[in-house]
Amino acid sequence: MNVRTYKTAAERRAAVEHELGLSLNNIGKYTFDEQAASTKNCENMIGAAQVPMGIAGPIAVSGGFAHGDFYLPLATTEGALIASVARGCKAINVSGGAFVSSRREGQTRGPVFVVSSSKERQAARLWIEKNKKRLAETAEKTSRHLHMENVLVREVGQYLFVRFAFDTADAMGMNMVTIASEAMAQVIEEETGAKCLSVAGNFDVDKKPSWLNFINNRGFVVWAETVLQKDILHSVLKTTAEEMFDVWLGKCMIGSAMSGSMGFNGHYANIIAALFIATGQDPAHVVEGSMGITTTKVLPKGDLYVSIYLPALIVGTVGGGTGLATQKEALEILGVEGENNVGTFAEIIGGAVLAGELSLLASLAQGSLGRAHKELGRGEK
Repeated sequence: MNVRTYKTAAERRAAVEHELGLSLNNIGKYTFDEQAASTKNCENMIGAAQVPMGIAGPIAVSGGFAHGDFYLPLATTEGALIASVARGCKAINVSGGAFVSSRREGQTRGPVFVVSSSKERQAARLWIEKNKKRLAETAEKTSRHLHMENVLVREVGQYLFVRFAFDTADAMGMNMVTIASEAMAQVIEEETGAKCLSVAGNFDVDKKPSWLNFINNRGFVVWAETVLQKDILHSVLKTTAEEMFDVWLGKCMIGSAMSGSMGFNGHYANIIAALFIATGQDPAHVVEGSMGITTTKVLPKGDLYVSIYLPALIVGTVGGGTGLATQKEALEILGVEGENNVGTFAEIIGGAVLAGELSLLASLAQGSLGRAHKELGRGEK
């Protein structure tokens, strides 16, 4: 069976059903535009995988871009997750809201070049560093939505790694920066003699956890914080500042250090994955989103300061999967569909991660994690 010979999803699905002796009726049910999805998002399309979507919130967010109360569309198959985020939103709201700030660090692409000697490698590096303006002009000719922001060069042996960072407006922009980087790589080859082995040389670093992205950042950097009053900790989260602090210290700090984890947090990936799937983001970028640091501090009178730090949040509100029907509606729920909204979207995600994080820490502190998953994840009472 050659699926490429079939023109429609229905024809391919029927061929797979015949070949394997299966019925794929559920995979064949979807509401988005097949022509758009099969030409922009998914090759050899046969249907769709449905993921349940729930709602949490609203959550009160005050940030550089995001201001107001936002409902959170979350697509997940993990029972108890949305209930936990919803509880975190409630605790944040009655505590005065989540205070969020962000900075665009830019989408990156990191080609690897090879040369024959250290002398040639150093000459290539010097040429690149002296001709950043020319390279930027070359890159920006490939897209009117793209601006090159920064160039980082590192050398080892016969290899030269170049990390280009771009402002990609409201798009996540991975395709955009790849095309721009290919154009610049061609200029570098012509001018220096260095050969581009790969336009993606793992110096991006794309869809992999890395200390380079942790320290130098990628996409958006987001901070979110709140102060939970003593009575809110007791009435909503059923715990105390001291108990939550002890769990945070043992789990997020000591436990992460003991395991060599790059995520000094409870479960950022849970919230980011659910939001990404709901809103048409690239799910593979959950890897970068899983990194980050949660901090807590016990305050006078029994209050608790809680913050989250996302060093590499890769998001967009145009392009990719954001134009699919259900994903577009999820972005509309957030009020961030279309252009001029990506900063707001990033900050809402920061607030959502904060809500999920403090709720999990509270659940662990009160010893209710297993019970909650038994009741909501298994449907047992």
